[in-house]
Amino acid sequence: MSNPFLPVINRLLPEPQSSLLNGIIFGYQAHFPEELYQALIDTGTIHIIALSGMNITILVALTAKMTLFLGRKISSLLTIGLIALFVMLVGSSPTVVRAAIMGSMSLLAIYFGRQYQALLALILTSLIMLLFDFSYLSSISFQLSFLATLGLILANRKSERRDPFGHMEQLIFAVRENFRLTLAAQIFTLPLILYYFHRVSLIAPIANLLIEWSILPIMVLGLSAAVFGLFWLPLGFIPAWLTWVPLTYLLSVVNFLSRVPGAAIRF
Repeated sequence: MSNPFLPVINRLLPEPQSSLLNGIIFGYQAHFPEELYQALIDTGTIHIIALSGMNITILVALTAKMTLFLGRKISSLLTIGLIALFVMLVGSSPTVVRAAIMGSMSLLAIYFGRQYQALLALILTSLIMLLFDFSYLSSISFQLSFLATLGLILANRKSERRDPFGHMEQLIFAVRENFRLTLAAQIFTLPLILYYFHRVSLIAPIANLLIEWSILPIMVLGLSAAVFGLFWLPLGFIPAWLTWVPLTYLLSVVNFLSRVPGAAIRF
């Protein structure tokens, strides 16, 4: 099934913003600029165009909030249906399938009034995937996705539960949590990155911390532009150019940090 949104985004945005947006939302890399691809690798941010499952997580969160007025059960069923449609659209890569199954499990837990156990869901999801296709075990994306998710889950289990007081304390808490979770995911995936790619990005924690806030508006505005533009191209112009701002910021950060001496060490 060809993706009808790709040419729409290409018409709404210039390069390299259009390629970056297609990569972030749909994982499309066929015409991705080589220089930018290497910059993403050197800064440890290549995961943003690899359909790491973040897409599904954001999709679940947004759809659940938008349809909550219909009731938790109906909202859960609608969100599961949208996840299935998204997977059909972008393709069933191991990371997307993993995120889709885990997201659906969390929604089914809500539907049946059960408590969602993320660690148990990750293990069950991985087993289900391997039962259907054991070749996933040798997939680099499956291995990286599993370890990154495991790191995030274990880090979340140890996070502070108290609510920070004051705007400044909330800001410091959010920055510290984002940095801690990013670092946890990178620590868990570091052995595989060294083994497969023979390089390690020393600047990755800083790079991910600086761009993390931009991913949500890029996905929301970018997907809105693609959907509106598919029906009538001029409808997509405003959300597309609003998306251009965080896209350009992300590009600037990645390109700048990739040129920092010692940003990445190759083996």
